[in-house]
Amino acid sequence: MRNLRLIPRLDVKQNWLIKGVQMEGWRKVGDPAEAARRYAAQGADELVFMDVVASLYERNNLHDIVEQVASSVFIPLTVGGGVRSPEDVGELLARGADKVALNTAATREPKLITKISDQFGSQATVVAIEAIRNGVGQWQAMTDNGRNQTGRDAVEWAREAEACGAGELLVTSIDRDGLGKGYEIDLIRQITDVVMIPVVASGGLGSAAHLTELLKQTEASAAVVAQALHWDKLTIGDLRVVLAETGCFVRPLPEKEAEAPP
Repeated sequence: MRNLRLIPRLDVKQNWLIKGVQMEGWRKVGDPAEAARRYAAQGADELVFMDVVASLYERNNLHDIVEQVASSVFIPLTVGGGVRSPEDVGELLARGADKVALNTAATREPKLITKISDQFGSQATVVAIEAIRNGVGQWQAMTDNGRNQTGRDAVEWAREAEACGAGELLVTSIDRDGLGKGYEIDLIRQITDVVMIPVVASGGLGSAAHLTELLKQTEASAAVVAQALHWDKLTIGDLRVVLAETGCFVRPLPEKEAEAPP
């Protein structure tokens, strides 16, 4: 039986949960910790937190939020943005993160992936790939929320990241991000064809049909959802129903504690 994890993504700017379109034009959504607890209660399998202005401060600023969420939400947390060293990774893991996502620093020094994987394990080492289309069936890997070019082909970079020790890839289509028009299926398919590690598809989910399309046409291991949740177009419960209807494993929700008798 196939298992496709449902992962809400929470982009954070100065303690606000925000959401943009194609990684621009961010709008405030609300409190990230509150949203994390709500999505976890609905049945999310994991959560992704991204500090979208980490490059401005040259460090990840989510430590307090991660610590707060980890103390009350008991599903895996992936945290990214501004991670430049094994020390950064150790700090985030100590605060409660289960996995740490690398992007900019990894594209500049791929051996950093190996260092972190060797020290903390490949299961904690995620490489985030922000991909923008630059031709028919071709995508370039970008950094800093899609602002800076790396000169790397996204599919080839995925292959290299795995070889360096990444245990998972978080692949975001910049072209699809925030539009709610469906995932970049060809991109996800090309990457899953060349790597053996789990690939998390991000950017574009706007309806339950998009989840079905991802399931049927790719070997993605997980689906990220953001704007459809943030703007109350869908709930995690809606997506869990789709998974069940297509024969996927759906993690049982923990039973609520029985109310004490009067």
